[in-house]
Amino acid sequence: MRPMILVLSLVLGIVPLVGIGWIFVSGMITLSPFSATVDGLFMTLILLTLSACFLLNAFWEAKDKGLIGKKQSPPTKTPAAKAS
Repeated sequence: MRPMILVLSLVLGIVPLVGIGWIFVSGMITLSPFSATVDGLFMTLILLTLSACFLLNAFWEAKDKGLIGKKQSPPTKTPAAKAS
């Protein structure tokens, strides 16, 4: 069940980014000369927020599985010094 959550979070994090690409392609936001509609700006902010939430969830899932980050090895036990 846990790998499915990771895959679903990745997919749902990438789909809004495709939507942002569509906003630029359709001309709701243009960069040269800069022009943007209110709909384009707010839709971009909403899609960026959705994408960030799902990608953050995917990051946490991957970190819990040990796919990201340094793997910690158990501490080695050293014998205690004898008191004389």
